[in-house]
Amino acid sequence: MTFGEYQEFCKKTAVYPERGKNLVYPTLGLVGEAGEVAEKVKKLIRDRGNVLDETTKKEIAKEVGDVIWYVCMCAVELGFSFEEVVQMNLEKLRSRLAREKLHGDGDNR
Repeated sequence: MTFGEYQEFCKKTAVYPERGKNLVYPTLGLVGEAGEVAEKVKKLIRDRGNVLDETTKKEIAKEVGDVIWYVCMCAVELGFSFEEVVQMNLEKLRSRLAREKLHGDGDNR
């Protein structure tokens, strides 16, 4: 599946108020799902001595998938394809790597 195909499928499953002009909804969903990933990892440390079994891996991976869905819909709301967002991120990371600026503070390093 390509990024474009994934994004088109996400659009079909996106049911929320004012889709297409509502960045707030997928942003809040993104934060919520990222919190669910963090919560599962926290419980892994607390309850399982940080031992990651296959079942827990799959549970966390499903939450990571939800994060990706919301990232994709944020891209839609911003008027970008998912592929464009990924490409922008690659360009940013390549630039930082080339300039040896992977470490440090600030968005525009």
